[in-house]
Amino acid sequence: MSEQTGREAPASTVLRVHFHFSGEGEVYERLLALLHEATPRVHALPPFAAELDVSGALRYHDTDAAGLAAMIQLRAAGLHGVSSSVGIAPTRSLALMAADRTAPGCITTVGPDPETVQEFLRPCKVGALPGVGPAVARTLARYGLHTIGALADASLLTVQRILGAATGRLLHERARGIDPRPVEPHEPARSLSASHACPRDELDALAHRNALLALAEGLGQRLRTTGDAAAALSLQVRYADRSTTTRSRALSVPSNHTPALTATAYEMYDRLGLQRARVRTLALRAESLQPADTVAHQLSLDPQDDRAHAAEAAADRVRARFGPAALTAASLAVPGRTTSPRDRAASRHPMRTQGPAGAGLSEAAHSVGPRTPRPETPLAHRSRDQ
Repeated sequence: MSEQTGREAPASTVLRVHFHFSGEGEVYERLLALLHEATPRVHALPPFAAELDVSGALRYHDTDAAGLAAMIQLRAAGLHGVSSSVGIAPTRSLALMAADRTAPGCITTVGPDPETVQEFLRPCKVGALPGVGPAVARTLARYGLHTIGALADASLLTVQRILGAATGRLLHERARGIDPRPVEPHEPARSLSASHACPRDELDALAHRNALLALAEGLGQRLRTTGDAAAALSLQVRYADRSTTTRSRALSVPSNHTPALTATAYEMYDRLGLQRARVRTLALRAESLQPADTVAHQLSLDPQDDRAHAAEAAADRVRARFGPAALTAASLAVPGRTTSPRDRAASRHPMRTQGPAGAGLSEAAHSVGPRTPRPETPLAHRSRDQ
């Protein structure tokens, strides 16, 4: 495990851990159990991250923050085969930024002294500051505030005129390294998650939407299988520079209906306003699960809605019998690929001819010429005349 800062890591307070894996919620739950062995103050941030307050655990483990982070990385890799990035800093926002800039298997430490904090913050683009989305970054750029250092140097009143009183004060303080939020122990609510790792850094928005469609289809099928409905969805996008953006949205009615999940996922994605962003991973999580039979369904007079639910139930039965790949959305189908066992067997074992008899059979089987009509018999004429 390497350290990227080149200086001795101080006994910092907050560890931000980013796990790098493409798996289900069960893997994340096992990783959370590993973190709880280091300290009870763990704030779960599914599906890939967590924050730890280790200020009271360092004396127990007889090590510093960097040593404890290295131990967590070694155990996650050895026990679960999962690599991780760790950021160590005196505040939550600084630890998040440090983890975002850290390669898998490495540790980045930001010291508690103000000079080290400003040395870390000032060169960064303003969009790297937690709480600054694409829209806020574009607004600040119009006023010449392109870096966190420029935002910190601007007067508080100027920033508040641009962004509003509350948002302006919050981001101005974070630009100066001030973030008083404590790490509160928090267990994730019951949820289901799925992720898609792009084979390369993906720029195409259509590919992003197809991945979201596949994730929503998978989550919907799993929810219907377990008899649950999701009250909210969460979307996390990880970019090529290892930074992440997370958005959550409550559904108007808890649902396990794939079109409702897909529409919500698309809406969250569109609100990100990504413009040629290089996306590495997309993750979708169904949150606040509840039994589907306890959800109050609104009556609909549209027969199309009933037909959609009936078709979805029929598709679930087909997938349960023939596998999840038996049916898929047309936009996700791969041209030239077949899932028919008969077609796969025919492609693996083509017809082989042996000897003259086999050759004659092959020619008859593959003849595609026009067939010669049989002459009509007098009996046929008589039956037609009658």
